[in-house]
Amino acid sequence: MEPFIKYFKDISYKDLGKVGGKNASLGEMYNQLVPEGIKVPDGYATTADAYWFFLEQNNLKQQLQEVLNSLDTAQFGNLAEVGSKARELILGATLPQPLQEEITKGYSYLTATYGDGISVAVRSSATAEDLPTASFAGQLETYLNVRGLPNLLKACHHSYASLFTDRAIKYRVDNGFEHMQVALSVGVQVMVRSDKASSGVMFTLDPDTGFENVVVISGSWGLGENVVQGAVNTDEFVVFKPMLGKAEQPILSRRLGSKAKTMVYADPGANELQLPTDAIINLDTPPDRQEQFVLKDEEVAQLAKWGKRIEEHYNQPMDIEWAQDGVTGEFFIVQARPETVQSQHKNQAFFTDYTLKEKGNVLCSGIGLSNKIVSGVARILQSPKEIDKLQEGEVLVTRKTDPDWDPILRKAIAIITEQGGRTSHAAIVAREVGAVAVLGTQNATQTIQDGQLVTVSTAGGETGYVYEGKLKWTEKQTDMSKLERPQTKAMLILGDPEQAFKYSFLPNDGVGLMRMEFIINNAIQIHPMALKHFDKVKDQEAREKIEQLTHHYPDKETYFVDRLAEATAVVAAAFYPKDVIVRMSDFKSNEYANLVGGKQFEPDESNPMIGLRGASRYYHPMYQDGFELECRAMKKVREAMGLTNVKLMIPFCRTIEEGNKVIDLMAQNGLRRGEHGLELYVMVEIPSNALLAEEFAEIFDGFSIGSNDLTQLTLGADRDSGLLSDIFSPFDPAVQQLIVMTLQKAKSTGTKVGLCGQAPSDYPSYAAFLVNHGIDSISFNPDAFFRGMENMAQAEKQLGRDQAAGVFYA
Repeated sequence: MEPFIKYFKDISYKDLGKVGGKNASLGEMYNQLVPEGIKVPDGYATTADAYWFFLEQNNLKQQLQEVLNSLDTAQFGNLAEVGSKARELILGATLPQPLQEEITKGYSYLTATYGDGISVAVRSSATAEDLPTASFAGQLETYLNVRGLPNLLKACHHSYASLFTDRAIKYRVDNGFEHMQVALSVGVQVMVRSDKASSGVMFTLDPDTGFENVVVISGSWGLGENVVQGAVNTDEFVVFKPMLGKAEQPILSRRLGSKAKTMVYADPGANELQLPTDAIINLDTPPDRQEQFVLKDEEVAQLAKWGKRIEEHYNQPMDIEWAQDGVTGEFFIVQARPETVQSQHKNQAFFTDYTLKEKGNVLCSGIGLSNKIVSGVARILQSPKEIDKLQEGEVLVTRKTDPDWDPILRKAIAIITEQGGRTSHAAIVAREVGAVAVLGTQNATQTIQDGQLVTVSTAGGETGYVYEGKLKWTEKQTDMSKLERPQTKAMLILGDPEQAFKYSFLPNDGVGLMRMEFIINNAIQIHPMALKHFDKVKDQEAREKIEQLTHHYPDKETYFVDRLAEATAVVAAAFYPKDVIVRMSDFKSNEYANLVGGKQFEPDESNPMIGLRGASRYYHPMYQDGFELECRAMKKVREAMGLTNVKLMIPFCRTIEEGNKVIDLMAQNGLRRGEHGLELYVMVEIPSNALLAEEFAEIFDGFSIGSNDLTQLTLGADRDSGLLSDIFSPFDPAVQQLIVMTLQKAKSTGTKVGLCGQAPSDYPSYAAFLVNHGIDSISFNPDAFFRGMENMAQAEKQLGRDQAAGVFYA
């Protein structure tokens, strides 16, 4: 017979059948990755043989089998009764003396090595656990701050019983595991004093979309159970893997969570016998701690490097738990398992896009998962015992979930919680069962009525919304494996960073237009001049709003620079190393005035559409300081964050002289054309741009045709006027002549040229017109992308046939 315990130093991943996935992974990392500097707390594990020995010595096998055979596997109506009986059998038995002696021997080794005052974590690890297709997330119990041998033996005994929690029983049925073929190994690991610091979870891909180039780290103060169980809204950091160790700042984004609770040691006496769950308590987090990030930038980068290395070692995306020791300041990896949802969906050919067709009354919002829209009856549940209240296909609404909720979550079409983040238990299970989830809403149980019909949408990015009533939406599924890729580059028009990872999976050639003003409007909200000259802001309401939005930043300029840089970086990283062409801000003066504090810094123009906008604004004294902030943000993205695939574009540049002024101003602000590979583009949206295209090509690296403004200014027709809709046409000969002129001159100067707009997707003939005259790229909004690609591919085929027949386009 195999020994009853194995030390981590003697365990590798090959021992999965002996010590379960969790403990096999800990042993593997302890042996293979600790020598590389990744810290893993020492420990040992009881073996599967120890568990079978326990059952045999207490004659439990047959008794357990009979209890489990009585389970109603259709409706699970007697699940609680069956689970209770099974656990009673386990806890009513005794740990055999040989097993107690082996557990004691392991504990003596730990105390001799690390001191008598240590406490340990007791982790349950099933021999079928943490496989690539099933997470077993939270199915079994973990006991923290276990002190003294009597408490350790008790915790080990309770761990055996946790193999028969209601949730674990149902999970095995759902995933096709035979109950009596799964053994349990108990991991005993030296505790990290994260109760005095912080802990959390990291995924080595984006857990919502499966985007593989990031590490997503979440964390909170205190022990990690609060994060795993979704009891707190965590801080979150997104790190770009390709720039780890290369760029000064590889962190793409950071989000501050409320972290309302901190789990700490209860610190009972080591000789005091207690229930394993009594050794920890949850305290309210002081307000000043809630306002602090749990990790410094260098700590985020260190954890991300460890996560990347662990992923490389296992050759698959990983779900990892980390902890910081508050005494030594050191970081540790306390668990690592394969990621079980997105990694199973790799290379999926189908892309489904959901679009809400009407606006509704928003009941609440939170972190949205799954990029879907569903509708159903809401059921507010206070505890898992109310499972009968929730019918198949209804919307579960509750404060928070833990593993006891698992049988219920599998019935729900959507899950709404007041607490929890993207790496919480609720998030993992929701992804696994394909349910839509809106987490961390703060107030869902107050704003949603039990029995109310609601629509849940997470299709708009990272934020999910719960709407009153059943709204209309569309679902469009595209088989990308059957799409024909055109030779002309098919690029995207994007403004929303929250959608970037999702749309990166489209068969694209990069981003032809990223609108900076979308980010300023949504992520920043404040006029840049009001930040640069806050002391001059007179409006008291605006001052208060600015103070509120910027209070986590060292100064108000940094708020603008960092927010703009991070939002841009997320898009640039999503499509890296493909081009992402970022257009510098193109608000009109009336639109700028709508930003917080903006009215004071904007002129009152009678015709803002052709007023102080684009290039003219950048060097004007009224906005030059604001443009400097834009430049600082772009310099940070390209140089500090290493995203040199970002190219910058100047809108509404009326003259060559104006172009030179802006280029010189950008150089003064650290954005020198050609330096670090920087390319500068200009919009072709004024007739002067087309007429002088060769001259513009001398000072810019590329053109992007803005067909709407070009049509407006060529025909003198307001593009927003319904009265002139018959005149405003992209097919107008004068407009098309200017586009052909631009394309011909660009070709003669070797300048790249693209077009951004709706017409090539709406009209196949317009796509053909552009392709026939040699355009390099066409950019589409995501909802029109597939249609646009198809039009381009068909146009290229026809062009080939025409050229074969001797037909050429002048």
